[in-house]
Amino acid sequence: MSRRAGLQPKGGESGETAGLIRSFAPSTISAVPVPYEDPRWSPTTKTVVVIGITLVLVGVTILLREILRPLILAGILAYLLSPLSQRVEQRLHLGRGWATGAVYLLLLGILVAAVGILIPVITVQLDNLNLDVKTILTGFETFLGRRIVLGGFSFDIQQLLTEAARALDVWLQPLFGRTLGIAFDLLTSVLWLVFVFVVSFYFVRDRERLALGFDSLWPPTRREDARRLRLEVDMVWRAFFIGQLLLAIVVAALFAFIGPLVGLPFPMAMAALAGLLEFLPSIGHGIWMVTAGLLMLFHGSTWLPIPHWAAAALIVGIHLVFQQVDLNILIPRLVGRRMRLHPIVVIIGVLSGAAVAGVLGVVLAAPVIASARTIGGYLKANLYDEDPFPLDKTLPAEPARAQRAG
Repeated sequence: MSRRAGLQPKGGESGETAGLIRSFAPSTISAVPVPYEDPRWSPTTKTVVVIGITLVLVGVTILLREILRPLILAGILAYLLSPLSQRVEQRLHLGRGWATGAVYLLLLGILVAAVGILIPVITVQLDNLNLDVKTILTGFETFLGRRIVLGGFSFDIQQLLTEAARALDVWLQPLFGRTLGIAFDLLTSVLWLVFVFVVSFYFVRDRERLALGFDSLWPPTRREDARRLRLEVDMVWRAFFIGQLLLAIVVAALFAFIGPLVGLPFPMAMAALAGLLEFLPSIGHGIWMVTAGLLMLFHGSTWLPIPHWAAAALIVGIHLVFQQVDLNILIPRLVGRRMRLHPIVVIIGVLSGAAVAGVLGVVLAAPVIASARTIGGYLKANLYDEDPFPLDKTLPAEPARAQRAG
């Protein structure tokens, strides 16, 4: 019996039902193949999509600009704590989440201890250093004399300093009447601090997943280049954050010993300042040396029986010797060569960072410039058909991916 015969109506089936059955019979289906159309986007479509995505990202960045700084701070904290979390995970055989939590509990304990022991001492000295502006102005007055004649014009230094002090008082006076505003700002800062801790915790815990997500954004043919470029930039930022942090601790400890030894006023505050200024390569040394020299010039040593000018020359000479040790021994060993930038480049970057992002822009100017140099070198090598990763440059292997994520 044929297939068509098998589709004949049975018994009391109506002609309408039989026609419906025949309409679905296999013999009525067309066997002509439908031509396949390539669904890939044309270059024009890809360009439009990329431009659209870029505009959306720019718009979202503008709308969420208030959280950009906390996110950047969370990334900085994650960079600092990620190696320690990896070490705890490997040594104690803990899950990644437990290891990260242990590191953050340790950090919290250190912060509490610092607030209880070190911060009050440094705060008092910084406060004294800040309130000593009038003493420095008086020293300038005595040093320069009461009147200066330039080009036939006579200037009364006393009057100029009085006007400067009055302007400073006018600027500071509104700050003392904002008790409620200061309390609100303090509460807001605490909330942002909690936000930074939470976000950085997830950055550290999911660091490998985030790295794989970044690599997957690139085409398969460029994925290896993307991975190596990511590692290059990662080493720049690690050299800055981890290396500079170690360098800052070493320098602060060194000047905490040298300061009282030579009678430097406010030794703990100046030691903390020396450590912080290590985050400004090439220009931080000059800022600290000028500040310490002025303090010695107008205050003198706290215990050495030498003239003020001799005390200033002493601290400047000690710092010049230290600068050579810092540049030739400490920085190559703790930071490496990736943060070597020309002073004029750092100055321009610091000024630009201050104009764009304030204090955070000043701190991050050096690693941003170094990262831009790395990315620019990669682009230049590809434009000139050169090898973007020469054989003499070695990249560290990525850390082994832990099996436990909990």
